[in-house]
Amino acid sequence: MGNTNCVLFGCVGQASVGVVERWGRFERLAPPGLHFFNLFTGECLAGILSTKISSLDVRIETKTKDNVFVQLLCSIQYRVIKENADDAFYELQNPQEQIQAYVFDVVRAVVPKMNLDELFEQKGEVAKAVSEELEKVMGDYGYNIEHILMVDIIPDASVRRAMNEINAAQRLQLASVYKGEAEKVLVVKKAEAEAEAKYLGGVGVARQRQAITDGLRENILNFSHKVEGTSAKEVMDLILVTQYFDTIKDLGHSSQNTTVFIPHGPGHVRDISGQIRNGMMEAASAQAGLTNDEMNINLLQ
Repeated sequence: MGNTNCVLFGCVGQASVGVVERWGRFERLAPPGLHFFNLFTGECLAGILSTKISSLDVRIETKTKDNVFVQLLCSIQYRVIKENADDAFYELQNPQEQIQAYVFDVVRAVVPKMNLDELFEQKGEVAKAVSEELEKVMGDYGYNIEHILMVDIIPDASVRRAMNEINAAQRLQLASVYKGEAEKVLVVKKAEAEAEAKYLGGVGVARQRQAITDGLRENILNFSHKVEGTSAKEVMDLILVTQYFDTIKDLGHSSQNTTVFIPHGPGHVRDISGQIRNGMMEAASAQAGLTNDEMNINLLQ
């Protein structure tokens, strides 16, 4: 490996080692520096090896356990062992080809045992297997394997598209689930709000009716005590007619219509007061099981 330099002296550079021969036979290793050679004794500098770290990129095509063809880009960093530089000089004619052959052999033995997903997750295991094999073999040839990096894993283009589509479909499905949950929460909260509003509205109506009943009872009692000779029915009719007129007044103020037609007259007022009174009396008597006279007495009490 290298040409023989038949010179009187030679210089070996830093991070290099020289191989010295005598009459074509290995004599010794020459460290960095200036060296003199005795040509009369057959001593000469056979060659110089660099001990710097070298890098070799290897691209391997193989297939996985699930029959997906992939390309792996592997980067091997190696260097010559100074103490065994003679082995590196004499044993291997082309160390790059030797390293590449062993990388191909190991990768194509390990990768077919893995699925594509496992290969992406365990690419360090592949690099470790390659490193162990190369260290065992290349160490005998005077080379040390420093690092092995699995730089890239490239599946077939159609497989990459399929993987991207699967990923996109999964994300859309997850987004749909979150969207449905959000809509469900909105519907539930809206229903709870409506139920709470109806409940509070019912409580308000009940309190309003209770206040009206208490007010009517108090008005009837006060009017009966202050105006002698009046009956509970007459006082009730007077209060109902007053509320009727108040309702018409509120309707005229709050309605957005410019004209509201309401049948009105003394007879209508009498009929309306009678209907309202009878309805209230019948409802109250039905709940309490009382007659109209009993109801009047209760109102006065």
